[in-house]
Amino acid sequence: MTAPGHSDHDHFLLKRIGEELKERPFARTMCTRFPPEPNGYLHIGSAYAIQTNYAVAQAYGGRFHLRFDDTNPLKEDIAYVNAIIEDIRWLGYDPGERIYYGSDYSEAIYDAAVALIKRGKAYVCDLSPDDMTAYRGTLTEPGRDSPYRNRTIAENLSLFAGMKNGEYPASAKVLRARIDMSSPNMNLRDPVLYRIIHAEHYRTGSAWCIYPMYDFAHPIQDAIEGITYSLCSIEFKDHRPLYEWVLTELEIPEPPRQREFGRLSLTGVVTSKRFLRQLVEGGHVDGWDDPRLPTLRGLRRRGFTPASIRRFIAEIGGIRTQSTADISLLEHCLRQELKAEAHTVMAVLNPLKVVITNYPDGEEELLTLENNSENEALGKREVPFSRTLYIERDDFMEVPSRGYRRLSPGAEVRLKGAYFVRCEEVVKDEETGEIAELRCTYDPLTKSGTGFAGRKVKGTIHWVSANHAVSAVVRLYDKLLLDEQNVPQNGEDWTSALNPDSLTVVANAYMEPSMRHALPEQQFQFLRHGYFCADRKHAADGRLLFNRIVPLKDSWGKG
Repeated sequence: MTAPGHSDHDHFLLKRIGEELKERPFARTMCTRFPPEPNGYLHIGSAYAIQTNYAVAQAYGGRFHLRFDDTNPLKEDIAYVNAIIEDIRWLGYDPGERIYYGSDYSEAIYDAAVALIKRGKAYVCDLSPDDMTAYRGTLTEPGRDSPYRNRTIAENLSLFAGMKNGEYPASAKVLRARIDMSSPNMNLRDPVLYRIIHAEHYRTGSAWCIYPMYDFAHPIQDAIEGITYSLCSIEFKDHRPLYEWVLTELEIPEPPRQREFGRLSLTGVVTSKRFLRQLVEGGHVDGWDDPRLPTLRGLRRRGFTPASIRRFIAEIGGIRTQSTADISLLEHCLRQELKAEAHTVMAVLNPLKVVITNYPDGEEELLTLENNSENEALGKREVPFSRTLYIERDDFMEVPSRGYRRLSPGAEVRLKGAYFVRCEEVVKDEETGEIAELRCTYDPLTKSGTGFAGRKVKGTIHWVSANHAVSAVVRLYDKLLLDEQNVPQNGEDWTSALNPDSLTVVANAYMEPSMRHALPEQQFQFLRHGYFCADRKHAADGRLLFNRIVPLKDSWGKG
């Protein structure tokens, strides 16, 4: 395939479509589409669907369309439209000028409904929603015909025109297909084609007060656009007979073909739009772009790159059923990308003050450090060194355990890219007894790059010059759900399902001064801490804000 980041992996859809195309069922070019409803934001599962559609189109030299399924004015908004377009372009699947809207086909879809009525294939039904459900039957019992099923064509045409003209209140009437109330497929038991909704539409305003159901509008829209393959997730498989019924009854030549693929979920997160909405509206997360959410906006803000997401989907390959991928695979794909591309910097998240007593007071120097040990092309940078430093509190142990190789009283370590230092004195807070400061000495003959005077130490720790440090806020993430298999249902309390440690805020981190110029969404490796991203937003006090994308090794993606 030529889609970005995608590899064949013997994708079952490509194999099946390839076999079907040998029969030359279409005189037109291959064309696929991604049809999101603009009532929410795209997530990782959406990315899988987008890439599948895009990749199939590219594999056969075809076109990829973005078409908004905007046939429900009660839930849709232009803000979602703009966000979806931005996310798709960010992901690397820009449809260019091929952006379409289902609402633009309103007249054609209405005319199709009238054509079905004239052929005796659709009728206006007055059953209430509850009665319609009762008449529908069950999986083991057939449905019953609506008492309005045998209205004349003339009566149905008149009533449907009245629906269009706003003569009836919402839910008073619907247009239904006349198929088979005894069908074992519930979707064929005279499904609703149109319903009445008195609401402003974000594109068509008040021009319409009836709106088609997705199962009716979808095949007509596909036919209008010249779609050859309507690729959708597996839950629509039982809807395929209705898709084909609509195209057959409307006598569409060379009708599009619906084919299904598996639906993708991730461990530790929830991708259901309904559940995501509950999280956002319930205030459990910081909006739709919260870095703990699997929305593309959340993943982007967290620091995941388009290439890492595309690589992740390519690694999964073709899936036929509902599948849950371990989030550690997504993290691995990001590490593979960033380990050779991200600048490595020093950041201290839990600072402990260190004073080098024999370093000249008031003096400072610039040390040269490499930006990435695996990629010389990223060059080097200068880092200031001075008498007072910050190190990680975890890099000192007053009573060292066996095998401890960092700093302790009387012990010596190497400061990354700098000198050897020895701890001479521990200063404690008189009131709390907590260690407040370390007083150390340094060996000027051990400057990094000068041979270390023939001596060696077992430990190397990172540091930041206190006089030059940039103060920042850092957020560390863990999985959002304690058990993604037991997601609360509507009305149930979310509190017990959420991981109370999904977000840890480090309020007083110190970083080397180069981080003052970090750009929004720029990724870094914080030495020993993992990969981090500069947030597009700032902390409440205006300081830089960094999100940990992933640790250096998988720590929470495992089941």
